[in-house]
Amino acid sequence: MATTIALAACSQQSNEQAQQPAPAPASTAPAKASTAAPAPEVSAVNPFLEQSTLPFQAPPFDKIKDGDYQPAFEEGMKQHLVEIQKIADNPDAPTFENTFVPMEKSGRLLTRVMQAFNAVSGANTDDTLQKVQEDEAPKFAEHQDAIVMNDKLFARIETIYNQRDSLKLDPESKRLVEVTYKNFVRGGAKLSEADKTKLKDLNKEESSLSTQFTNKLLAATKAGALVVDDKSKLDGMSEGDVAAAAEAAKARKLDGKWAVTLQNTTQQPALENINDRATREQLFKNSWDRAEHSDANDTRDLIARIAQIRAEQAKLLGYPNYAAWKLEDQMAKTPEAAIGFMDKLAPAATARAEKEAKDIQDVIDQQKGGFKVEAWDWEHYSEQVRKAKYDLDESQVKQYFELDNVLQNGVFYAANQLYGLTFKERKDIPVWQPDVRVFEVFDKDGTSMALFYCDYFKRDNKNGGAWMSNLVDQSKLLDTKPVVFNVANFTKPAPGQPALLSSDDVITMFHEFGHGLHGMFANSQYPSLSGTATARDFVEFPSQFNEHWASDPKIFANYAKNYKTGEPMPQDLVDKLKKSKTFNKGYDMTELVGAALLDMSWHSLSADTPKQDPDKFEMDALTKAKINLSYVPPRYRSSYFQHIWGNGYAAGYYAYLWTEMLADDAFQGFEDKGGLTRENGDRFRAMILSQGNTQDLATLYKKWRGKDPSIEPMLLNRGLKEAPQKK
Repeated sequence: MATTIALAACSQQSNEQAQQPAPAPASTAPAKASTAAPAPEVSAVNPFLEQSTLPFQAPPFDKIKDGDYQPAFEEGMKQHLVEIQKIADNPDAPTFENTFVPMEKSGRLLTRVMQAFNAVSGANTDDTLQKVQEDEAPKFAEHQDAIVMNDKLFARIETIYNQRDSLKLDPESKRLVEVTYKNFVRGGAKLSEADKTKLKDLNKEESSLSTQFTNKLLAATKAGALVVDDKSKLDGMSEGDVAAAAEAAKARKLDGKWAVTLQNTTQQPALENINDRATREQLFKNSWDRAEHSDANDTRDLIARIAQIRAEQAKLLGYPNYAAWKLEDQMAKTPEAAIGFMDKLAPAATARAEKEAKDIQDVIDQQKGGFKVEAWDWEHYSEQVRKAKYDLDESQVKQYFELDNVLQNGVFYAANQLYGLTFKERKDIPVWQPDVRVFEVFDKDGTSMALFYCDYFKRDNKNGGAWMSNLVDQSKLLDTKPVVFNVANFTKPAPGQPALLSSDDVITMFHEFGHGLHGMFANSQYPSLSGTATARDFVEFPSQFNEHWASDPKIFANYAKNYKTGEPMPQDLVDKLKKSKTFNKGYDMTELVGAALLDMSWHSLSADTPKQDPDKFEMDALTKAKINLSYVPPRYRSSYFQHIWGNGYAAGYYAYLWTEMLADDAFQGFEDKGGLTRENGDRFRAMILSQGNTQDLATLYKKWRGKDPSIEPMLLNRGLKEAPQKK
C-alpha cells in the first residue's frame, strides 16, 4: 500500500543527540475506541484536503496549524478505507490493474498528512503534537489492520499472487505483487477470526505504548541535562561550547547557570573535554539513568510490556519469536544469520577495545590519577591518547569544518562529482522552523528533479539522533517527484559564532545525505517500492557508503578549509587525521555490537517467557554475549533505545553493522574501478540508488558488484584486522 502507518525515522548510528517535552501519563492498557473523544471535524479550509500547489507538491508549512493534523488524519483514514473497500467489493475478477494499481493510488490524503506530521513531530514537536501522536497511534494500528485483515481484499491479492507467473507482468509489477502478498500474510491476513482479533488488540496496544515510550524518552532526555552553577566545573570545554551551555540554561529559565544537554547515545560529547572527573561521572550517570528514576519518565515498565507484546504477536503468526518474524524478509533472513555475523565481529572488537583501554590506563597512571578507567573517563583520556599517538587535537580540526562549507563544498560537491547534481537554495519554500533550509536539486542534464530540506541544529523539542525521510515520495504512477529531508542534532552556536563540526558530525552529514540520494534518485513506478522502502539491513547501505566520500582526497580538499582564513587544512593535519582513521574503532564497534546483541536478545524472547526486569535482563544478555566490558557500555541501554522501541528498528539494529559490510565492500568495488568517477557514480545510481525495492536486494547487490559481499573490507577498514603486507 502507498501509505505507511508508522512514525518513520532513519537514525544515524554515530552522533545521535538530544530530546525533550513533557509526556502524557503512561498506560499499559490498549486504547479503547468507545471511550475516545469524538473525532474532530475536518474544516473545509484544512490545507491537507487539497494537493499542494507548491513546487513538487511540498507541504504548505506556512498554512498548516497544529489543529489541522488530527482532523486530517481522521478524514484521511476514513477516505482510505472507503477506497480500499471499493477495491475489495469490485465484482469483476481480480486483475493487477483493478486491484494493485488502485491500492497504490489510494490513501493520498492520509499520506500527505502523515509525511508532514512525521517531519514536524520528530523535529519540532510540542504538547499539542505529542497529544495527537498518542491519540492517533492506536487508531493507525487499527487502520492498518483493517486493511491487512480485509478478507475480500486479501482474496483478490492472493488470486493474483497465485497467477503471477502466467500474467506477463513486468518485473516491477511482479515484485509489487510478491511484496504486498507477503506483507499481508506477515500481517495476519491468513489468521483465524479469533486470532485476528487478538493480533489487532496487540498491535493497538504496542502502537500506543511505543508512542508513550518516545514521548517519555523525550522528556527524560531533557530532564537529564547536567546543570551546573559553577563555571569551573566545565573547565576544558571550549568557549563556544560553554556559551552554548549558557544559552541552553537560559532557554530553560536558568539564568546564571550552564546546561549540558544530552544526546541520545550513552556517551556524551562533552565528556571528551571536561577535566573535572566528578563532573564527568555525573554527566555520564545523567545519561545512563535518564529514563530510570521511577518517575513519570521511567520507561522500564513500558519496554518490558512491549517485548512481551511482540513475542505474543510472533507466536500468533507462527514464529518462535519476534526476531524470527522480523528477519524473514530481510537480507539476513534469520536471527541465527545476524547473530552469527555479529559473532564474527565481537571477539575482534573487544580484543581491540581491551588494547585501547590499556593505552588509556597508561595515560592515567602516568598522570598519577590513582583510578581505573571507567566509562566516563574513556572519551576524555582516549582523546589524550589520540593527541599523543597522532598529535591530533579535535578542537584544532573543527576550525576546518564549518557547517555550510561542509554542506556546499563537501556533501553537495561529492554528489556533483559522482552524479552530476547541482543545488540551488530556495528561500520561497515554507519550512517548519526558521533553521530549516531548502535546496532545489538539478540532475546532470539540468532538469529539476527534487527538493532537499536540511534541519541540522539541536533543539529541546527535537527527537535525538539524525535521520532522513520523505515529504513526498517519488512515483511514476502518481507523477510525483521526491521531496526529502535530513535532520541532525548539531550544537547550535551562540549568536555570531560559526557552526563548527566535529569529524563525527561531518560523517553524519554525509551519511544522512546518502539516504537523501537514495530517495532523490528513486525511479519506480509504484510508491510502495520507491526509494528507501527497502529492508532495514539494506536501507543503511547507501548512507554508510556515502560516508566514504567525506575522506576522499579530492572531496576533502574542497571543503576542509579554515573558517576564518579560507586556507586548506595543512597537509600534516590531513595526514594525522588519515592515520587516526582506525583510532578507537575497538570501542566504537564494541558499543555498537553490544547494542545490536541487546536488541536481538530482547526480540528473541518467546511468548512463554515471563515479563522481564530490564536492568537484570540487560546485564545477563551482555554477559552471555561476552561483550560486557565495564568501560565500554552499549551505545544504548534498553531504557533509552529509541531505535528498537520507537523507530522501527526492533530486531533490526544489527542492520547498521550488516550495511557497514555492504558499504565497505561496495567502496572497495569503486576503488577497484578507479574510485571517484562519474562512470562509477552513474552505474551505482542506475543499478542501486534508483532501484528502491523493485528487485530482490541480495540479487540487486550481486548484479552491481559482480559477487556476494565480503566481510574482509569491513574488518580491514575498521581496524579489526591487519592489512596483508605487500611483498
